[in-house]
Amino acid sequence: MDKPVIKTARPVWPGKPCPLGATWDGEGVNFALFSEHATKVELCLFDTHGRREIERIAMPQQTDFIWHCYLPRERPGLLYGYRVHGPYRPEQGHRFNPNKLLLDPYARCATNRLRWHDAHFGYKIGAKHADLSFDWRDNAVLMPKSQVVDDHFDWGNDRPPATAWSDSLIYELHVKGFTKLHPEVPEKQRGTYAALAHPAVLKHLHQLGVTAVELMPIHAFVDDRHLVENGRSNYWGYNSLGYFMPDARYAASDDPVGEFKSMVKALHKAGIEVILDVVYNHTAEGNHLGPTLSFRGIDNAAYYRLMPDNLRYYRDYTGCGNTLNMMHPHVLQLIMDSLRYWVTEMHIDGFRFDLAATLAREAHEVDRFGAFFDIIQQDPVLARVKLIAEPWDLGEGGYQVGNFPARWSEWNAKYRDAVRAYWKGDGSLIGDLASRLTGSSDLYAHNGRRPYASVNFITAHDGFTLHDLVSYEKKHNEANGEKNQDGESNNLSWNCGVEGATDDPDVLALRARQKRNLLTTLFLSQGVPMLLAGDEMGRSQQGNNNGYNQDNETSWINWSLSPADTDFLAFVSRIVALRKAHPIFRRESFFQPHGLVSGEKNILWFNPDGLEMSDAEWDLGFARCLGMYLAGDAIGEVNERGEQVRDDDFLLLINAHHEPIPFQIPGFRGRMRWRVVVDTTAPELVSAEKQYARGNLVTLQGRSLILLQQSLPTAKQAGATATP
Repeated sequence: MDKPVIKTARPVWPGKPCPLGATWDGEGVNFALFSEHATKVELCLFDTHGRREIERIAMPQQTDFIWHCYLPRERPGLLYGYRVHGPYRPEQGHRFNPNKLLLDPYARCATNRLRWHDAHFGYKIGAKHADLSFDWRDNAVLMPKSQVVDDHFDWGNDRPPATAWSDSLIYELHVKGFTKLHPEVPEKQRGTYAALAHPAVLKHLHQLGVTAVELMPIHAFVDDRHLVENGRSNYWGYNSLGYFMPDARYAASDDPVGEFKSMVKALHKAGIEVILDVVYNHTAEGNHLGPTLSFRGIDNAAYYRLMPDNLRYYRDYTGCGNTLNMMHPHVLQLIMDSLRYWVTEMHIDGFRFDLAATLAREAHEVDRFGAFFDIIQQDPVLARVKLIAEPWDLGEGGYQVGNFPARWSEWNAKYRDAVRAYWKGDGSLIGDLASRLTGSSDLYAHNGRRPYASVNFITAHDGFTLHDLVSYEKKHNEANGEKNQDGESNNLSWNCGVEGATDDPDVLALRARQKRNLLTTLFLSQGVPMLLAGDEMGRSQQGNNNGYNQDNETSWINWSLSPADTDFLAFVSRIVALRKAHPIFRRESFFQPHGLVSGEKNILWFNPDGLEMSDAEWDLGFARCLGMYLAGDAIGEVNERGEQVRDDDFLLLINAHHEPIPFQIPGFRGRMRWRVVVDTTAPELVSAEKQYARGNLVTLQGRSLILLQQSLPTAKQAGATATP
């Protein structure tokens, strides 16, 4: 590669060590970079296209391991990178190579995409001793260039919706895949931040009742080399390299930062919060054979967790080759600075932490009292946002569902598995199902948390879509190019008798009913429901349960709905509206032991004979049918004005058996007639035509659910108590 022509006429001032990154103050730009073990740091400036290095400046000052300088008269738009000098001794944990241009970890924006080449590696690929060798090639022309930005943005009267946890409905989506095929979005905007702010998209979210969108990773990320060379990409984006940058590939304009802010502003105006899926557990640089793109070349021994008995290798709790070193104060600072930036500058409302158990590891074990949780707990900026953990990683003892501290909510995989298995028809599950319906107090009550600590979901980006969950028993990931060996094999799915697509009307009817059963269960459960984008419209990935590299119509949402899809969307919207209208399904506290409030039971469980469940019945392996009664006048909570929360009474009857089961309506002293408000065998039901009195038999069809409602009792009726 041609060597750059370097000029040295630019004035350079000492600058300041804080803040880190490139900061424009209106008169010039301050540059600051942390490297504890470097011997020299060079700031490299590039032409406006990022193709030619025009100046290389040895940063003159170092303060407490921060290298810094100030360039007067420089402006936003300036392109730059770093070259960091130091020892190249992998066996000692050091991998400095000044021939490699490095991305600023604090960069707010970057131009160009990474172009893969052997020159990105600090060692000679193919050398006898692999990464112990040294590569002299310059990679600058192939690297993205960090860019100085102006953070000013007119937020107007933007305010965070600040939706209460108990009122939240989270909608997980992929920025590109959600709108790439949307016919009402202008073609040039499809698949971008701008598209999420389009009125047609906001209308869909509003009509569905979404209160928060959870965006799959938008931090700048890298497409893995092996994927690119095989014509694929890292579509999901769990391969971060820039923790302060909205990825430019999702921008319709040449200003991804401004476009992202405009998207947030529009969503806030519509009353919708924005939650980011963030990947602070590992970076895109991989293991000891990975490229040198940023952190590895800046200070490998500080940024990464290395094997204590051989510093050449990395601890890997993530399955992605490396793990960020949460025991180093500057790594903790990087993460905290990133989180605060997204809240203060980008107005983000919350975060979902990918493989969050990794962040909690100290010397080795997961420690919920570790430094990471301590600094988040006391941070005043993060005190006002939602924090969600994916409570596991791939290391020993990594499954930590229920073990995160107060203020944290968690993806509840035990909820997912219990509900899937129950509706699939597995036995011995009604006790577990009852725990999940009532907010999983067995997981979250022990340390003072509330039902909203449980983020309930049936499906997520990783795994089958809802439609595929009831259409496939086996994964079909051949398109991924990994011989169908990738992805989870135990999906707790059931194809309803036929694998994949079919024209059999009976199978199609059963699949549609199973989807209604699953989502109705989700929205009537205590806790915070999370819906995977497109599940409400029958989205399918044709049995692919690991579409991480499928940036195509396999993963993109199809907005051309069939009549069945339209009907299902209407059904889901009605169930969401029902949940929103009734606080009895959105409790802020767990049911008290034995369900007692002021001497009255506010929850009761019944068998098909209309009798209260005995202890022995919970353990019956064949039992697949039960009823749950919720007393609206004994919720035992107060609203923001200190008034007692009251609601209608509800009786939920569920039957996962394949045959019909008659269910006797329990006897309630002084209660009126029950009216059917949901019947998954009759999805169009919206009236009160079906009514039942105590002692009546309700025929629960095979694999179906019925919800019955009684209006809020009058003052005269309020003193009546429920008796089985």
